[in-house]
Amino acid sequence: MRSRLSGLLALLALAAPCAAAEPFRFMAIGDMPYYIPKDYEKVDRLIAKINKGTDAAFTVHVGDIKSGSTLCSEEIYQKVLDQFQSFDKALVYTPGDNEWTDCHRQSNGGHDPVERLSVVRKMFFPVPEKTLGKQPMAVESQSVVMAEKFSRYVENMRFVKNEVLFVTAHVIGSNNNFEPRDPKAVMEFFERDKANIAWLDAAFAKAKAENLKAVVVMSQADLYDIKQQYPAVPSASGFISTIKAFERGSKTFSGPILYIHGDEHRFVIDRMVGTDLKPIPHAMRLQVYGAKEVHGVLVGVDPNTAGVFSFTPVIIPENGDH
Repeated sequence: MRSRLSGLLALLALAAPCAAAEPFRFMAIGDMPYYIPKDYEKVDRLIAKINKGTDAAFTVHVGDIKSGSTLCSEEIYQKVLDQFQSFDKALVYTPGDNEWTDCHRQSNGGHDPVERLSVVRKMFFPVPEKTLGKQPMAVESQSVVMAEKFSRYVENMRFVKNEVLFVTAHVIGSNNNFEPRDPKAVMEFFERDKANIAWLDAAFAKAKAENLKAVVVMSQADLYDIKQQYPAVPSASGFISTIKAFERGSKTFSGPILYIHGDEHRFVIDRMVGTDLKPIPHAMRLQVYGAKEVHGVLVGVDPNTAGVFSFTPVIIPENGDH
């Protein structure tokens, strides 16, 4: 009788449907604080709203923690880091161009951008396998997963929540630091671009292998910020490899793909396009508020629906423009 019962229980276990992944929400912000010091108060208000007035499981900041015309000083970095650490839950951060790429400008202090990048890495990613915030999440870091080739890229991370893969890739404005007139910048660009592409390709492969529901990629750059007028993305673009990675990813992985970025300071949701400027299948982008618009976007994630994602602006009236 006991063996019969055991067999019946085993059959019931096999027949039982898999538990559905629970819906959740997270906050997306970026390009803030911009106009300092006055924007510190605005960011504090937004953080207070996220902490006490939303059910966000975590927050993502997609870079640019200051404007492109302010000092690249440790003091300014530390102020923003302190704000990041005031989030009650996890804060996921990926750097923007204003943190380091533009630091050669005299208004920024006339720094060596690569030296500033090393400072950003040291300050904001002291433990590569953990996020920031009062309740940091454990994550996988490219510096560990791909240590043999890409040990320096502590800022590139990934984690899975409720069958959705989240990935940060260090892709930035200012043409991704692809500046042909500066050999040092070109070398930095090609090395980081190679790391980013390896990380993105691995992410889509992981999502397929683990049968995940969706992929979210987070970077600072607007990949379509191209000043030249071309019928396709020009080869001089520092973003062409990244766009091609999304093209490959949409073929590798059949679920929804969401790219979250900043750079243009306006709330936008639309389809992603490829290097031929035609839509990439099942890929969309969310561009967050920023600069004068110190607000957030609450992203709903329901892994059990076809589209997976929904979007709700979170406006702080006291912060003005929106």
